[in-house]
Amino acid sequence: MTIEQSKRPLTVIGWQEAVDLPDLGLTNIVAKIDTGARTSALHAEDITRFEKDNVPWVRFHTKFDDEARDTWVECPIHDQREIKNTSGQPEERIVIRTKFRIARRAWTIDVSLAERGEMQFRMIVGRLALRNHAIAVHTRARHLTQRPAERLETDGEAET
Repeated sequence: MTIEQSKRPLTVIGWQEAVDLPDLGLTNIVAKIDTGARTSALHAEDITRFEKDNVPWVRFHTKFDDEARDTWVECPIHDQREIKNTSGQPEERIVIRTKFRIARRAWTIDVSLAERGEMQFRMIVGRLALRNHAIAVHTRARHLTQRPAERLETDGEAET
């Protein structure tokens, strides 16, 4: 920990927060802050590897709830790692590196891509993403930093 990091005031977040991955065009994702998980994970389907200028990239489809619009994402592959799934079984996953924003603060994190369509939270934020950033998790509170966007419906049409 550097001197600058030790001087940063502690930010308290809830166990559930709205977060952004702005480099991927993903905002207001309701994520579970899971300090029991080492690595963060993002819901991804139709994962396809390809090369762009001799660099390995990945294209995947993601959706955060049944009302959310479908989103296709393309980004460079940072790594491929064996990561334990929710059942504790190791599986090979693609890992991307991207900007992460929470509580009006942003930094770069590693995120593994996994099929989380049947999970309550389509993104989990693991402890490595929070390490060295003066973050404390309040285990009984939710949405301490930002309320997730409410979808207002009028005659079946979403308001913007």
